[in-house]
Amino acid sequence: MPHPSQPPDHVLDLFAAEGVLEPLDGGRGTSWRAGDLVLKPGHDASGSWLAPVQARLAVRLDEEVPRSVRLALPVPARDGNLAVDGWAATRFEPGATPCHDLAILRATAHLLHAHLASEVPERPPGLDDRTGQWADAERAAYDPGLAREAAAGRPEPGLADLVARLVDGLDDSDLGRDQLVHADLAGNVLLDASGVPFVIDFSPSWRPALWAEAICVLDAVLWLGADDSALDEWRTGVRRQAMLRAAIFRVLSDVPCDVQTYAAALATI
Repeated sequence: MPHPSQPPDHVLDLFAAEGVLEPLDGGRGTSWRAGDLVLKPGHDASGSWLAPVQARLAVRLDEEVPRSVRLALPVPARDGNLAVDGWAATRFEPGATPCHDLAILRATAHLLHAHLASEVPERPPGLDDRTGQWADAERAAYDPGLAREAAAGRPEPGLADLVARLVDGLDDSDLGRDQLVHADLAGNVLLDASGVPFVIDFSPSWRPALWAEAICVLDAVLWLGADDSALDEWRTGVRRQAMLRAAIFRVLSDVPCDVQTYAAALATI
């Protein structure tokens, strides 16, 4: 009997996916490999603007000599669509292994976001069509009223108090110009067979690169084994403001949220 979370047969057929279907580790644990494809749910037509951008940049990065960072190449279905019933496909990278080294993750963030700033100089209209818990949490991270309202509706004990404390620390510091960023890098960077960072599962946002880096650092400390001292440089000034907004985003986007783990990590932020 098929696993309830695996891509259905008609999705596999439209993507011409062949080979044994197997679950993949990493990310949120929802991706599946079929031959030379990786299929992942949670995509819809509103995100179709991203695939051409991602494809152009992926090809350009692969042409660099030497390569410094790479990006997964999206694969369209046989009918030309980039998503089929919420599933999208990218090319599988043989020999790649998960990267949990925070220094490499941060260097990857800097390189990728510099390329994205050049590749996408203006805000893509498709970003306005995003829905769901991550899009809602991102908006709340930049709107204190929304953040408090969202937290008040959550059942986890202590979540509303934690969000209120984070919101109370916010000010109007400039975090840098908004641009296209990957808002979920930690857990979505692999090292290819030659050791070059290979970025998967692009989660697009139009926010400052410093905010995206703060999310990466927070996730690495909480979930990837990075030392707590990695948060030290994010306790004051503009970096603290980026971390506060990153934390609000993460607390509200995690459903359910492990409030105690977040509260302990953020106690001195």
